[in-house]
Amino acid sequence: MSLRRVRPMGPRAWLVDSSPEEVAALAAELRSRPVPGQTAVRTGAATVLVTVLAGTAERARVELATRTVAAADTDTEPGAVHLVDVVYDGNDRERLAQELGISVDAVLARHQDQEWSVAFCGFAPGFAYLRGWELEVPRLDTPRPAVPAGSVAVAGPFSAVYPTASPGGWQLLGRTDAPIWDIDRDPPALLTPGDRIRWRAVRPRVSGASDRRSGASSAPLPAPVPSGSNLSAPVAAMTILDPGLLTLIEDEGRPGLEHLGVCASGAADTRAARQANRLVGNSRSAAVLETLGGLRLRAQQDLVVAVSGAEVEATIEPGPAASPDGAGLSPVPARTPWAVATGQVLAIGHPRRGVRVYVAVRGGVEVAPVLGSRASDVLAGLGPPALRPGQVLELGRTTTPVGAPEQAPAVPGKTSTEVRFVVGPREQQFGPAGVRALVEQDWTVSATSNRVGLRLEGAPLRRLETGELPSEPMVPGAVQVPPSGLPVVLFRDHPVTGGYPVIGVVVPDDLDVLAQLAPGARIRLRAVDARDRPRISDLL
Repeated sequence: MSLRRVRPMGPRAWLVDSSPEEVAALAAELRSRPVPGQTAVRTGAATVLVTVLAGTAERARVELATRTVAAADTDTEPGAVHLVDVVYDGNDRERLAQELGISVDAVLARHQDQEWSVAFCGFAPGFAYLRGWELEVPRLDTPRPAVPAGSVAVAGPFSAVYPTASPGGWQLLGRTDAPIWDIDRDPPALLTPGDRIRWRAVRPRVSGASDRRSGASSAPLPAPVPSGSNLSAPVAAMTILDPGLLTLIEDEGRPGLEHLGVCASGAADTRAARQANRLVGNSRSAAVLETLGGLRLRAQQDLVVAVSGAEVEATIEPGPAASPDGAGLSPVPARTPWAVATGQVLAIGHPRRGVRVYVAVRGGVEVAPVLGSRASDVLAGLGPPALRPGQVLELGRTTTPVGAPEQAPAVPGKTSTEVRFVVGPREQQFGPAGVRALVEQDWTVSATSNRVGLRLEGAPLRRLETGELPSEPMVPGAVQVPPSGLPVVLFRDHPVTGGYPVIGVVVPDDLDVLAQLAPGARIRLRAVDARDRPRISDLL
């Protein structure tokens, strides 16, 4: 029996090797006949990612290794066909023609002469990898810091339209006004796997060009509206006097949209956010405030709040501002429901230990949900923007009793913090020596780390296999190794696909630990294998 290569992608996901021609058929086969515990299927250029429930990983692995795609299954039902108008005035036309050894007209003709199909989505919301020609187009040596929204580009065997402005290293052929991504549309992505595209060359418009080329908007969200999750309409409850450092509205995120290029996002430290909600009687999915410190807000009505996460001093000021000598300040105990009276000011200091502080207010913060969630995704630009001075926040309603004070979970300090990870799926690109180099040194968290990823500083890892890796699905906690050799641990707002090899994946329970690692903190990665992995041949 011929076995598929199945590689671990953390403790609850498997990366299945396939071929570019078979990926879509294998994914369709798995969706029609799921393996045990299967929760989602996503595709890459030549791999299929299957996530499973805890406790079902081994049974799923065995079935994935033996799963076949019948010949009839390879003829999957075609998706929608889109005709996309393109102004072929991209900056890279001449360079690409020289690299391919053909004329510019020949390049553009090749781009238009065949039908392209959506192989998979990733990188950014609505970004579809289109497969059509047999050419291999090199990426730019140095990616552009910003590619305009609507740019039509090519790289490797793929073409794509950038739905929103973003960095990118693909070669630009032209631009389109097609609404590739629109959060007000259902579904928001114009292109989904299986859809097909025909390009049509058009002349540029003299005037009246659309400003909504990508269908996305960078403007603030509309005024908060009821979500329907509370018992009555929300009410204005607090005014932001000082938003502090990157204070975001977060909930449990928007899982299940990775096939559209949208990651789950959500609170960086889910354990702390859930604890804060539990203390004030909110549901675990209620929106909270996530701040790096310095937040000050005034209560416009009597509130019940709870502060969790990083160790921080929180106080209540009797009025709009505290007295110079600090008189009249009342401390707010951590992880305890606490009353804030109308007119009083809740002030959150800067963390003494840890990074992120969570403030839950009874009723939950009410803002308009985007794709079913109130979470702020800083990479995709989805959800409410960071808080600003003078902003008024509204609350929902709840009738659940407040909770009792709780103990503090461990918050990483100055000593080295151990974080568990599962080796794979691309550890062979570094060999045993590379894995040892990863686990036998303390890494330092870089100051450039954020919700997208934690960048680690230390002795660089050496990659044994060179060449470009086809884009693969990513998961939170994936430890990517770029050409610099310095690992990047993908975090809550990570891109859903990537082309750097993943040497290992942090276990889900330890992602909350990563959320509280400050720049300069030391981290030691410990390889674990929670599963008892019998040989596949023993289970057949």
